[in-house]
Amino acid sequence: VQLQASGGGLVHTGGSLRLSCLASIDRFRFKHMAWYRQAPGKQREFVARMTAAGGKDYSNSVKGRFTISRDNTNNILYLQMNSLKPEDTAVYYCNEIPSRVDYWGQGTQVTVSS
Repeated sequence: VQLQASGGGLVHTGGSLRLSCLASIDRFRFKHMAWYRQAPGKQREFVARMTAAGGKDYSNSVKGRFTISRDNTNNILYLQMNSLKPEDTAVYYCNEIPSRVDYWGQGTQVTVSS
């Protein structure tokens, strides 16, 4: 397993979660990384990305609520999710940019109850 996402769970509206992605890949610190999500019955969508240099970008739906970060010493990508809404319910995945088919993994389920 190259990328293992964890930290999901069930929270109420307005709650917070922090997702982690442990990356067992070479040269992690030089990789551009991203979080994606897929809600039931919908296509996978971009959530946030972080370049190797530290630049960050977010989808409009999560901007101001989610924060992406990384620990290059321990090869971990994070996603801090605050003010969660029911529409954030999805399976969350991490991947490189550009994404690799063999890196999608199982993801981690986030469920936000209203």
